[in-house]
Amino acid sequence: MARGLHGVRLVVSDDHKGLVEAIAAVLPGASWQRCRTRLIRNLLTRVPKSAQGVVATLVRSIFAQPYAEEVAAQLARVIEQLERLFPAAAELLADAGPDITAFASLPTEHWRQIWSNTQCMMMAVSVGPAV
Repeated sequence: MARGLHGVRLVVSDDHKGLVEAIAAVLPGASWQRCRTRLIRNLLTRVPKSAQGVVATLVRSIFAQPYAEEVAAQLARVIEQLERLFPAAAELLADAGPDITAFASLPTEHWRQIWSNTQCMMMAVSVGPAV
């Protein structure tokens, strides 16, 4: 990389096809993860407002698991629970499952810092673009 960036193992971003393709091209070997905050926002548009709090809590429980195997198991349980009442939300979560759980392949001590890119985006907005 031109500025010395190396050893990137994971990139967290929105689910934008061009961005995901660029990450794969520029950072070969790095995994990509969909931002969980953005996914939850998208998911909640597929459930009634009255159920959004419960659904958001269910989805966040996926990320609260202590081990990679449990992350995968909880993802499956949440999808199964959503299928009964909110099939469109369950379908989105099932499709996005691998994209939101890439963090589980890294050491657990890093998990809390890599779930989302929302904090980085908020910092960029508050600081403004580089001149």
